[in-house]
Amino acid sequence: MNYRLEIRDSFGNVHERKNQYILDSIKNVDGQVNKKTHPYNKKLKEFKQAEKTFLKSLNKVDAHIENGDSRSIKNLKRRLSKAQLKKDFYGKYLDLTYDAVLQYEIAEAEKDQIPAILNHYEELNEKLSESEERLKSLKPSELKERESEIEIKKKEEIERFHQKTNEINKKYSDGLISKKAKKTEGKIAIREHKEKLNEIELLNESKSIKETIENLKHRKKIDVKSMDNVLESYISNIRRKTPVEVEQKKPFISFLTAVLPGLGQLLNGQKMKAFLFFLGSLFIYLIAIPYALGFGNYQGDGIAGLVTLAEGGRRLDRSIMFMIEGIIAIILVILALFIFIMSFKDVHRVEKEKIEGIRPKNWFESKEVIATDGFPYLASSPGYILTIFIVLIPIITAILISFTNLDPNHQSKFNWIGIENYKILFLGRGVAGKAFWLILIWTLIWTLGATTLAILLGFVLALLANQERIKGKPIFRTIYLLPWAVPAFITIMFFSLMVGRQGPITELFKNAFNITLDVKSNPTLTRISLILLQGWLGSSYIFLLSTGVLQGIPKDLYESADIDGATGFQKTWRITIPLVLFQTAPLLISQYTFNFNNFSIIYLFNGGGPFNPSKYGNLAGSSDILISYIYKLTMESNYQALGAAISILISLVLMFFAYIGFKNTKAFKES
Repeated sequence: MNYRLEIRDSFGNVHERKNQYILDSIKNVDGQVNKKTHPYNKKLKEFKQAEKTFLKSLNKVDAHIENGDSRSIKNLKRRLSKAQLKKDFYGKYLDLTYDAVLQYEIAEAEKDQIPAILNHYEELNEKLSESEERLKSLKPSELKERESEIEIKKKEEIERFHQKTNEINKKYSDGLISKKAKKTEGKIAIREHKEKLNEIELLNESKSIKETIENLKHRKKIDVKSMDNVLESYISNIRRKTPVEVEQKKPFISFLTAVLPGLGQLLNGQKMKAFLFFLGSLFIYLIAIPYALGFGNYQGDGIAGLVTLAEGGRRLDRSIMFMIEGIIAIILVILALFIFIMSFKDVHRVEKEKIEGIRPKNWFESKEVIATDGFPYLASSPGYILTIFIVLIPIITAILISFTNLDPNHQSKFNWIGIENYKILFLGRGVAGKAFWLILIWTLIWTLGATTLAILLGFVLALLANQERIKGKPIFRTIYLLPWAVPAFITIMFFSLMVGRQGPITELFKNAFNITLDVKSNPTLTRISLILLQGWLGSSYIFLLSTGVLQGIPKDLYESADIDGATGFQKTWRITIPLVLFQTAPLLISQYTFNFNNFSIIYLFNGGGPFNPSKYGNLAGSSDILISYIYKLTMESNYQALGAAISILISLVLMFFAYIGFKNTKAFKES
């Protein structure tokens, strides 16, 4: 890589090089230019030695600092006292290097703007002193007399307000103004009353002066800080338009310092950024790497423990702990790699920019970038961390468990068995896999039947309740919302008792029709009852959604359809249904996913029964869906690995169909 003839600043402006050694190196491509003996390098070396001596002498320069000055004011006074000296010194080297140009222009900016800040500070100090003197000069007798006058004026104002209020009330009672006008005039009277009381309070000179003093003290802090920020912004602008020249041709520092985040930033002159990345290095070398190697683990052995799963370990060691701590170790290593990459990219970018001529950002500029571009990341980072440890780790654990033999015989220690659990399910083998496909088919039937029925019922009821010819709509709407308002488990348990072997509905059919309805012992009747029950329970929510949308449909659409001679069915099919679906499609899709995992109704109604061991074994019943099947596998029979495998399959299927469903809705496309 060769030197470039020109360099550019942060704004993209092109500048000629001042470094004569680099210019000669560009011109003499085939020849050799001696770096040590080159005249420019000798002058530059003399400049740096002189600058070093000059900066040491600056530390001895005193500024006129008073005892009451704040830290920021003391700093500004020191900078101002040094600004002219810097300007005189760097002015002699403006043609030699852009570093001198930068320091000269910064000194010029400080010399120009700091006096205004100090003068403003002194003006505030003078006003503050005057106010404090005025407060001290106030005589108690005069204050007491003034307070008496204020009290009299307050009483007069209160009497005037009451009189005004009475006049408004009298006008309203005499029928001269309306109720709305009375309310409006009352508000105006109250506002005028409060303003008048505030004016009277300001007559208290002591209180007024105290408020002024507090205001001046506040302004001393805020104004100086704001003006100082303006100065720093101006200096930042100078830095951005003043290039830098380096003899470096390739960005190699980022590679050499990649193993220690913060070191590259320090070499680039960005001390605060280096400090922050050094904290990242501490996390990497004191937390992430040791934990990944097994140091600081509760039982596990870091990443190695994720491989061994406590095999050959102590009797008290549990494979699940080794797995979880191994997952945490991997996440910590990923975070460490993220810090490595971020540090490397940052140093590499700054190096490349320096080679082009762009100066590295100082801390003030970096803070500005963080406050604007980096704020979304800073604000969301706590959420990301919580997501990792509360959501991501349990999900990864469930996925990994599905590849183990965690079953009733391997609760404390289990091993990796690959995709064996998925083979058992897909091939329908073993005590658990035998029922999988039967349960899956019933789950799909249940989901489609119960949800579709609920949607149809809710929509039809909403159409009926929205008809203008229907009387007593509030009563009907209240009745339709009861299934949603009453806790679902109460309704489920109630109907479960009603259709039991000795239940009222069963007895009614037996006495009236001489039919024995043993719903809970008949798989078909149990499934039909579940679909009907969930259709009724879910219809209220759909009714509520549809009612809201129906009431928002413009009447003009229906009037236009009437003019065109459309029938009631055509208006419903062409206007009502498309508009309702457009507004509610995402929520309707979520109803399908909800019922796919609707554990409560299956478990509460009949416990998943009736049971048929010849088809389902001893782990499931005829009305069990996948979610209740997982519960029985994991909580009742300790087949956690198979349960995890089914959970993963369910999640993948639901995510796929939810994505397809949302992707094809207009609401999703236009969001």
